[in-house]
Amino acid sequence: MWIDTHCHTKHSYDNWLEPLDLIRQAKALGLDALVVTEHYSYEASQPVEAIAREEGFLLLRGVEIATDRGHLLAYGVEDDSWNTWNRDTWLPMEEVIATIIELGGICVPAHPFREIGACSLMEGLLDLTGISAVETHNGGNIDSDNDLALEASRHLLLPGLGGSDCHKVSAVGRCATEFLQPVADMKDFIAAIRAGACRGGYFAGYGKG
Repeated sequence: MWIDTHCHTKHSYDNWLEPLDLIRQAKALGLDALVVTEHYSYEASQPVEAIAREEGFLLLRGVEIATDRGHLLAYGVEDDSWNTWNRDTWLPMEEVIATIIELGGICVPAHPFREIGACSLMEGLLDLTGISAVETHNGGNIDSDNDLALEASRHLLLPGLGGSDCHKVSAVGRCATEFLQPVADMKDFIAAIRAGACRGGYFAGYGKG
């Protein structure tokens, strides 16, 4: 099954993408599920989950966290209690990873080779511990950035994830993750990643919806 593991809606407050448009576009493209990872807050995506339920579409929730060394995708948290720093950006990456793990979740560096000023992980990814996968395919990246992430994931012997990082409907599904075992909820999602039963890629259905 194919899941776009990195999506945003208007609840990230940096775009105007309506949750219903996101969900219906994913269905039209033939995706099996989405993971909404609004910036800074897990709780922000609660309204999106309700809409997906009404649409009969599987939608899981995570959060994208801005740290002092780059962005992290966190999966498996259940609220915003992870954020003990009481701010949204420049959080200490290693401490964030430790906190998410303590809460039973996993962390995946997002677009690690995309240069975004001073807080870009880049080759520092190779020395990072505590992560469960690497986002090898990000729909907002240039292909060479994804190539570097894929190479790094192989060096680290970690599975790769693919996500569109969509902020508009036309970006939905450019990249996604193929899961090689069934995913029905976040527990299944995390178990598949820990088992290495997934791989990021460019979704063949992109642009066909």
